[in-house]
Amino acid sequence: MQMTRRELLGAGVVAAMMAGGAAPGPARFNGDTVPKLARELARKPYVGPDKTLPPSLAALDYDGYRQIRFVESRALWRDLGLPFQAHFFHRGGLAKTRVEIFEVAGGRATPIGYTPEMFAFGQGTPAGLEGHPELGFAGFRLLNPINQPDKLDEVAAFIGASYFRGVARGGVYGLSARGLAIGAGDWPEEFPDFRAWWLERPEPGAASVILHGLLDSPSLTGAYRFVVTPGDVTTMDVWAVLFPRHDTPRVGFAPLTSMFLFDQETGAKYDDFRPAVHDSDGIAVTQADGTRTWRPLANPPATRPTLLGGSGSFGLIQRKTAFRDYEDLEARYDLRPSLWVEPMVAWPAGQARLVELHAKSEADDNTVAEWRAAAPLKAQQPVTVAYRLNWGRDVTDPAVARVMAWRSGAGDSAEWKRLVIDYGPVVGDPEGLIGAIDIPGGEVRHVVVQPNAVTGGVRLAFNFKPGQGDIRCALMRDGRPVSETWVYPWS
Repeated sequence: MQMTRRELLGAGVVAAMMAGGAAPGPARFNGDTVPKLARELARKPYVGPDKTLPPSLAALDYDGYRQIRFVESRALWRDLGLPFQAHFFHRGGLAKTRVEIFEVAGGRATPIGYTPEMFAFGQGTPAGLEGHPELGFAGFRLLNPINQPDKLDEVAAFIGASYFRGVARGGVYGLSARGLAIGAGDWPEEFPDFRAWWLERPEPGAASVILHGLLDSPSLTGAYRFVVTPGDVTTMDVWAVLFPRHDTPRVGFAPLTSMFLFDQETGAKYDDFRPAVHDSDGIAVTQADGTRTWRPLANPPATRPTLLGGSGSFGLIQRKTAFRDYEDLEARYDLRPSLWVEPMVAWPAGQARLVELHAKSEADDNTVAEWRAAAPLKAQQPVTVAYRLNWGRDVTDPAVARVMAWRSGAGDSAEWKRLVIDYGPVVGDPEGLIGAIDIPGGEVRHVVVQPNAVTGGVRLAFNFKPGQGDIRCALMRDGRPVSETWVYPWS
């Protein structure tokens, strides 16, 4: 039996597509359910999601939306003694898109119904809800006793297009990830939506929770499976199969979104008491030869895309993690996570890509990292990817000395600059290290490599006359790098 588009996604009855058009209610569910739905959906013309809202909700600003709170006593799994609970986000303001949500238990999927009583409205119930008894949800958050055994804290949130965030033990939310990017940093960019979610009821004492998501966009559909495991590093193992409706270029896998306004190197441009304001301060990329590239982030005056090569693993890192680096008691940028991506199967041919946009304030997400496919995805040819997201402190291999800080200033004569790069500890004796520096079209002199007794790392310093390409620097021993390669597009 072929399912109509309205049966597939219309009027809040995603359950109907599992039941062959039957009325909403419990329906059979297994690991093939969402891939089958995504495949069927990709054979039909795209119809956008339901964004219809009462005017009182549609007009909410940021502060007004934040006053809507989920009632904790209505949490999914609250009375079952399980290690996870789910809270739901109300629709309103920028969160207009309706998302269908189901609980999966015993091989059956049951729709989670919306009622206004599930929420507390700070300034009273918005007008018009009585005419929308099935308003639905905008997304959900997961809670777990990650920090204290007797207290539930958020560990992940899924809301807005295909955006989601995770947090590790002792941390706070920071950068975001997405299910997929299409044309990030280009025009026009396409933002796929997670249209439906199935939350598997965890077993008592379970360390992980399993989620299934249905992705949809004008260009493609996708079936996603997440295994979320909170901890010192919160991991999300992601498996996805994509079904392109038509040939789809500019696809970015495992896209990450962050904010960089300024740091100690660029802070003189800002009248701000804080020495730095950013969710991430660099992108790290593992290269095919086993080396690792470190590219500091910037806030450029115009959009700047950069291809960074790579063998598959990459991430946006928050390497400065001391309170004194930010001096911000509210935002606590020192507690915000890094996010490292590890493919579990090889990506489609491509490379790591960074996009930096201009940000006017810390409210602007202006940084994107992704694995950009080299070729378009072909119509009706499924593409499978699998990868792990690591949320928490920097998990890049410390056996490769990390770039911890950099500074620049005037050199020893006109047209010359001075660059200082502080690396973390190196494996082995720091004596005998040399600095390998490449500046296409430029010049280098007065190179100094010395132990940094204050940090326990190594400092590389030199004077240079800028050239026409990226500056590349690394610490070398016996002809082999022992540090990250610092890369920066000097202008």
